[in-house]
Amino acid sequence: MLQFKTELNLPDVGLTGFETPLAEEECAVQETLHRFAKEVLRPLGTALDKMTAEQVVAQGSPFYSVFAEFAKLGVDPALFASLPPETGLRMESMIAEELGWGDSGLALSLGIASFPMQVALAAGKQELVDLCAGRIGCWIGTQPDRGSDFQVFDMERDWPQGAPGNQGSLWAKVGVDEIVINGQSSAWVSNGPVAQVAIAYMGADYGDGRLDKNGRPHGVAVIIPLDLPGVSRGKPLEKIGLRALPQGEIYFDNVRVPKRFAVALKDEYYGSFASVWSHAGAHTSPIFTGLARAAFEMALQYCHERKQGGRLLIDHQLTRYRLGDMLRRVELTRATARRSLAFARLSKRCHPYVTAANKVTVTEEAMKVVHEAFQLFGGVGTTREYPIEKLFRDARPSLIGDGESYTVIMRLGLLCQQLYAEGWSNP
Repeated sequence: MLQFKTELNLPDVGLTGFETPLAEEECAVQETLHRFAKEVLRPLGTALDKMTAEQVVAQGSPFYSVFAEFAKLGVDPALFASLPPETGLRMESMIAEELGWGDSGLALSLGIASFPMQVALAAGKQELVDLCAGRIGCWIGTQPDRGSDFQVFDMERDWPQGAPGNQGSLWAKVGVDEIVINGQSSAWVSNGPVAQVAIAYMGADYGDGRLDKNGRPHGVAVIIPLDLPGVSRGKPLEKIGLRALPQGEIYFDNVRVPKRFAVALKDEYYGSFASVWSHAGAHTSPIFTGLARAAFEMALQYCHERKQGGRLLIDHQLTRYRLGDMLRRVELTRATARRSLAFARLSKRCHPYVTAANKVTVTEEAMKVVHEAFQLFGGVGTTREYPIEKLFRDARPSLIGDGESYTVIMRLGLLCQQLYAEGWSNP
């Protein structure tokens, strides 16, 4: 219903833009996370960014302090489940955004660290929950010769006819009581160099070969303690951005895991994998919304300090247009991220092509915001004196990680084809 005002005033605005009114509990959580992001994540991320990859993961590195500091906040997934769905989703999104505002690399590391635990909880296996408790986790999916190919679900439409599927270079032999794992992950395993436990999705042989009748690889999802015999690591990657997020390959040489550590066997594998990837994409989006917001705020402040043409930058019409366009895009990323999170959490038939495509929208728009902020800083933005150059470097890998943009959107087009065949948008 239309509401009349008796006077002209500025709009309600908060940390996360033009929000509808927040509950007292939401405000308290948001303020706590913002303080943590400002006082812990941002300075720590800045320090780690200047270190080598091996220094970041070395014993005694300040990197490890982030997990203990974050644990003190008491952010528990059970909290979201106890709230009304809309409130829980908004709070979860706001928390991830604040973490991304502080440092996107550390935000990703914190989120991925709990991934095996979340999978164990979803599978309802208390033994695995206990195994993951208090440990840094990682998610193993891609392999050196099986990057985007792990996204292939529909062999008929998405793979050369008659050709066998890509089995990958990491696979498992599934026996009666144990699973034997050989091969290696890709170098892009987030938290790979520091993780103590992994949730791994890989090809599998159940005794009848590694491919089904359509040529699609069989698979298994299993939680793996990374202190088992036969597990080793590669060197952590040196990257242009997200340097506070350790990434590197993990090798497996006849690693034996009890079969009861599996969370998805043969017939459940692809459904489980789709659920996990949907969850990952939905959680990534608000983190990079936070990064975009950080870039906008830095540019807004700088435009109130820097003079050109005899006046502050903010007093030029073109500057106002550019800032307005940046804020518009931040609002777009936030709206998309929340819708994606709601779809992943509430839909009974979520799908990773949807949440991954939403991640593309968020990261592409975030990159535009960071680029424009970088331009407003001018030459000084290219120096380490101003943090905008770090945000620029941190934003760029987001267009590739968790699904390279072009490949994901191509598969969204494939999903259009699949849904149309089932009667969607077909009058």
